[in-house]
Amino acid sequence: MTQDNNKEAPLGAQALFRGLAVIDAVSQGADSLAAIGSAIGCTRSTTHRLVAALVQADYLRSEAQGYRLGPRLIELGYKARAEMPLIKLARPHLQRLADLTQDTIHLGVRESGDVLYIDKLSSTRGLEMRSRIGLRMPLALTGIGKSLMLDLPAADWQTLYEEGLQRRAGQSGLREEFTPWQDYHAQMAEYAAGGFSFDLEENELGVRCVAAPVRDTGGEIIAALSVASAIPYMPESRLEELRPVVIRCAADVSAELGWRGR
Repeated sequence: MTQDNNKEAPLGAQALFRGLAVIDAVSQGADSLAAIGSAIGCTRSTTHRLVAALVQADYLRSEAQGYRLGPRLIELGYKARAEMPLIKLARPHLQRLADLTQDTIHLGVRESGDVLYIDKLSSTRGLEMRSRIGLRMPLALTGIGKSLMLDLPAADWQTLYEEGLQRRAGQSGLREEFTPWQDYHAQMAEYAAGGFSFDLEENELGVRCVAAPVRDTGGEIIAALSVASAIPYMPESRLEELRPVVIRCAADVSAELGWRGR
């Protein structure tokens, strides 16, 4: 959110929008007054006043390394997450899946071109992945994101695929070459027909996952869940073995939301 986006708003609302833009900038990695000011399109003095007020209210904290999200936001984040009925309904099913597989379990929803992870149960194998609750990743680069894309037209698949490629450019810890579009399109068509999706190290090197969509009472995909693990525990044969298990778990969560199948 930049200065141009809200300059026509009343002064009180403008200050609010700018304060929210500061919080968003810090959440995206801006950690200095210069970086925050550049992100929100404000002068250094205006940025300093906004940041100082947010620090005073505990929405931000100032550390030697720069500005970070504050304890008040963490508190509100946990409250917001606890109030999401989807998490409450899904958690018993995710826990059973975690107990069965011993692998990392994710639950995610779509936020524009991203998957937003809203729940995670860590593996009991002693493995830890970079995923975390609140993390956003490009839809097209993750197994769980692909499941959120299954009902979209192929043109949208390609748009999200191209956006994902742009965002992964230069990142470390990824496959050197991403799946070519024609192969990706064929995979997505197979996934859409089968009601599942795979992540074959596209999001994190050495990690594979199998995912499936969660539907609401009208059949719309509103979330997706996945089982993920390192390659030694997730050969392609196990991906296939887990596929019906994950689909069934997603169907059970969907049933909690009123979906009765096609």
